Amino acid sequence: MANTIITPSIIAKVGLAHLENNLVMGKKVYRDYTKEFVKVGDTISVRRPVRFVANDGAVAINQDVTEGKFSLQIASRKHVAWSFTTQDLTLSIEEYSERYIKPAAIALANKIDYDLCGLYNKVWNWVGTPVSPVNSFSDFAKAPQRLDEGAVPQDMRCAVMSPADTWGFLGSQTALYMQDVAKDAYRNGDIGMVAGISTAMDQNIRMHTNGLAAGGGLVNGASQNVTYATSKDTNTQSLITDDWTASTTFKAGDVFTIADVYAVNPLSKESTGVLQQFVIQADITATGTNCTLSIAPAIITSGPYQTVDSVPADNAALVMIGTGATQYAQNLVFHKNAFALVMADLEMPDSAVFKARESQNGYSIRVLKYFDGDNDEDKIRLDVLYGVKAIYPDLATRLSGTT
Repeated sequence: MANTIITPSIIAKVGLAHLENNLVMGKKVYRDYTKEFVKVGDTISVRRPVRFVANDGAVAINQDVTEGKFSLQIASRKHVAWSFTTQDLTLSIEEYSERYIKPAAIALANKIDYDLCGLYNKVWNWVGTPVSPVNSFSDFAKAPQRLDEGAVPQDMRCAVMSPADTWGFLGSQTALYMQDVAKDAYRNGDIGMVAGISTAMDQNIRMHTNGLAAGGGLVNGASQNVTYATSKDTNTQSLITDDWTASTTFKAGDVFTIADVYAVNPLSKESTGVLQQFVIQADITATGTNCTLSIAPAIITSGPYQTVDSVPADNAALVMIGTGATQYAQNLVFHKNAFALVMADLEMPDSAVFKARESQNGYSIRVLKYFDGDNDEDKIRLDVLYGVKAIYPDLATRLSGTT
């Protein structure tokens, strides 16, 4: 029986299926903004949720509504292209898929996951000891504990871990008495659901290299807090510091604490008893021993959007998490809404005859065939267009093990 000629529609459908199947983090993040980009352009503005505080008594106390917003841009264009012969298009779809479509889709999925894992540098929470592997349930449990302390919803929680941490954690699961958990860990190398968290290995977990800050500096000046009104769109602020080693460098993604500044539960506003962690937003080098850092979250000490229990004191000590110039795996445990992936439909060129586009479940891929007259070859390309964003980094934490 003769094989059916492979059509662009078949290639697009199979390519999209392989793309979705080979995503790891891409299947665990928010994707419903895709429809917002239809005929709008490459950037949308999204409103941040409004918060209120509950007041005592029967007399109404009206509260001002201050809405923040963030922008989400589709700016990443990736493709895979290859040459082929007419004979190749007479292969069965199974053969053609294994030889060409699947490897191409894997490469595209890898790029998307890599970009999503790179959003770690917007996350300020970091539990565990950075140098230590995750090799026990008690190590892993520090992440959901931190999410609970931050009033993160318990549904739709996910985790992605590096190969080393995944296998270290799997090893600890084989010692469990629970038969099915141990069997899946030992026989299938599968973590699955752990404490209500959908957990997976991702080879694209990033390694963060700390800047050269050794020890810590000091807050330079009191009253360095801000209001939600001034920080509502970015949840960032500038922090003036000094007493660093001359020309100290800081990297986007470095995390630090400030003495006696504690995180609060976003609902009750009570101190969690845990020092608030802050993440540096951009690479910077100190001018002499002074440095003004762009940090998140903003230091807000009252109102519905309060983040900390007190204003940093002048000369309060900053303590960096981890060691300068040292690499650490950036495992992530997060609520689905912490990060977003948006894929857009690419336009279909009028001049192309062999073309198709497939969209499903918030994913989109386009296939084109074109002729290379210079080399007398036909070529096929698969293209994707997408954007990624840490939309609510307060719903996530980085995870290391413990010593």
